[in-house]
Amino acid sequence: MKSLVAVLVALGINMLASAAPAHDYTLAALAIDHPFARATPPGAQVGGAYMTIGNTGTVDDKLLRASSPAAAQVQIHTMSMDGNVMRMREVAGLDVPAGRQVALSPNGYHLMLIDLKKPLAVGERVPMTLTFEHAGTIVVDVAVASMSATQHPAHRDAR
Repeated sequence: MKSLVAVLVALGINMLASAAPAHDYTLAALAIDHPFARATPPGAQVGGAYMTIGNTGTVDDKLLRASSPAAAQVQIHTMSMDGNVMRMREVAGLDVPAGRQVALSPNGYHLMLIDLKKPLAVGERVPMTLTFEHAGTIVVDVAVASMSATQHPAHRDAR
């Protein structure tokens, strides 16, 4: 009887886990892992989105553009420090070399959501369309985490 209860509990846990929204995506040889954005304060006009893009193929690819109904436009940005000054600039695309991963993070490359329609709130999921040179186009759900998050909210140490 105890083993039957254990099996039923395990099945229930598996069913709950499989019902959780996906946060990893595959498009051809590309793996898009854990897309997330930071929540924004009321009145904010911009926000950032982050993820890891891995290329398991033998051909280099490139993120050409992104869009989201949550913002008037989405730009691919790079961030660097010049002394104590943070500098962000738009780039024409983001190379995703074959056999490598590219991290979009708060301290490097990222997707800048410009002219937000409304603030990004913790717990929301924002659709984002990513277009790649070779792999094509995919829509991912970007999970909104806290304003100080450094990774997807499904990770235990997300803040």
